[in-house]
Amino acid sequence: MATATSREPILAVLALAVAAIVAGCGASSTATSPATHVAAAAARSATAPSGFAWLRPAAAPTGWPAARIPAGAVMPYPVGWRRIHGDAGTATAVLRDAENHLLGYLNLTPRQGAEALGTWAAFRTAHNAEEGDRALTTFAAATGLRFRTARGSCVRDGYTTNTGHRYIELACLVQGPRAASVIVGAAPPATWAGTAPLIERAISALTT
Repeated sequence: MATATSREPILAVLALAVAAIVAGCGASSTATSPATHVAAAAARSATAPSGFAWLRPAAAPTGWPAARIPAGAVMPYPVGWRRIHGDAGTATAVLRDAENHLLGYLNLTPRQGAEALGTWAAFRTAHNAEEGDRALTTFAAATGLRFRTARGSCVRDGYTTNTGHRYIELACLVQGPRAASVIVGAAPPATWAGTAPLIERAISALTT
């Protein structure tokens, strides 16, 4: 994967996408006072594991496409992102700039066998190392997280690929009523702040 080098057009695209999320959420809610918003934010912070207050299970914004894998899980992805081919039984969507630099990545894969909710963070780190990644850093991890139709465990980490590119990722193992799936979102550090809200929104909208 390649990293982005031109930040201004990148940030413009991401700002429009994030604004669309905010507008979509606001259109479906009733007016509330600033005090109500503060109280709601405080309640979320008090109950959400550190680093995962962003996980708010809800349907994707109107107009977002969705990718379904044979195992039954469905991953919405932002408008403007493009589906690309991947391994059989998986779904991948990416955002690239005009020079084809990768700005954002989302992938949905069925559980392969050894993944477990209780040991997910350690498993993911070991998996990345086996793939040849280095300079592995874990920023946050949590279990017992609530998704729309499931429970899951997530880890936010960073790594450098064997080609020298640095990425930050959110990776979640989600156990649904029928099957378990892994959803991963990633972006280069230079664009993470702008891309993360889109990745987090897509993960929050996952059904399995």
